[in-house]
Amino acid sequence: MIFQKEPVITIDGASGTGKGTVSQILATRLGWKFLDSGALYRVLALAAQKHSVAFDNEKALEVLAEHLDVQFNVSAGTAGQSSLIILEGEDVTDVIRTEKIGNAASQIAALPAVRASLLSRQKAFREAPGLVADGRDMGTVVFPDAELKIFLTASPEERALRRYNQLKERGISVTLSDLIKELRERDRRDQERTVAPLKPAEDAVRIDTDRLSIDQVVERIVSEIKRKKAFPAISFLMPIEFAEVEVAE
Repeated sequence: MIFQKEPVITIDGASGTGKGTVSQILATRLGWKFLDSGALYRVLALAAQKHSVAFDNEKALEVLAEHLDVQFNVSAGTAGQSSLIILEGEDVTDVIRTEKIGNAASQIAALPAVRASLLSRQKAFREAPGLVADGRDMGTVVFPDAELKIFLTASPEERALRRYNQLKERGISVTLSDLIKELRERDRRDQERTVAPLKPAEDAVRIDTDRLSIDQVVERIVSEIKRKKAFPAISFLMPIEFAEVEVAE
């Protein structure tokens, strides 16, 4: 089969399901491009904070999104692709991963004008030889024609425990109960927003990651790729040695 557009694999799911980590590893294994769509919303939230724009000021956020000065410098490693994220000339790679910015990103992502402004930026990541796109509406809105759509799930308790362990390793004090509460609230916002709510595409393959390791999830997806007749023969690169990597997104 000859693709008229570059092939896309979408991996959607709520925060903490492991979609970011899985997507990075899969993209590197395939030798494809990688889109972390959540990073765009996080960067916009940080830019809004920097320029004193309220997170509910839809019009101002729309203008800010249209003129967002951000660069993603991607490099590949044994644990997958990683991006050095530059906002207005400043490295914000770590800053945007804080809980505060994550919650702010969830708030602004519910605004229709903001999502519309960032849509073309996300579509522009579709380049040869292919794209693995990670987010919440990649398979339903951004790339509805994707050749394979994956939707990852996990219980709030499991997702909160993953995040708790990450923060604990960094020396950040947080309670598990607070994390569960925050995740439930973020889930509610993501699922109930009027534009592009978090939900699986009708033709998505659902994978419950509660009792699966990162490498097991990746192998499940690899099996789906090999089984999918829409894909041309794909030469998988090394199996990747799985390192300790983030699973917050």
